[in-house]
Amino acid sequence: MDDDTGRLVYRAGFVDARTAGRWFDDLLAGVTWRSERRRMYDRDVDVPRRVAGFRLGEGDVPPPIAEAARRARETMGAPFNSAGINLYRDGADSVAPHNDRLYEIVAGFPIALISLGATRLMTIRSKAAPRRSFDLDLEHGSLLEMSYETQLHYDHAIPKTRAAVGPRITLALRVRPA
Repeated sequence: MDDDTGRLVYRAGFVDARTAGRWFDDLLAGVTWRSERRRMYDRDVDVPRRVAGFRLGEGDVPPPIAEAARRARETMGAPFNSAGINLYRDGADSVAPHNDRLYEIVAGFPIALISLGATRLMTIRSKAAPRRSFDLDLEHGSLLEMSYETQLHYDHAIPKTRAAVGPRITLALRVRPA
């Protein structure tokens, strides 16, 4: 998709399977994953996934994240300076429909989502008429590029599934304000 409401580009095989597998294993074992709670619907709830984050260019960035960011910069031409990572342990882990908080990203720069591990469905839905929706199976080693404008016009989600799925890690690369 590429129009006034934004740009979505899906690149299967952005990272070869062997490299993607090594990155997955290194991150799964080597990152200090956090559990979080958030206020939703007037109560505090557990976030249904594990999370971690890194400021790129600073000391403790795991090598797979640094390499993924370098490759994404070369492909997309964006000066990514932040990596948020999510661990979806199984089909019960998810993220509700949302867009990135606009004050946390720099206007005009895309977001890169690199998927490692089990394939999961991402749903992308327009916020206003005319209604549009996209369902993408995010495969191991893939890259999804979402333009800044998509955050204005669409919500995206990783819904829960009852299907037996293995763990998955998403690297979300962004350009954040200084």
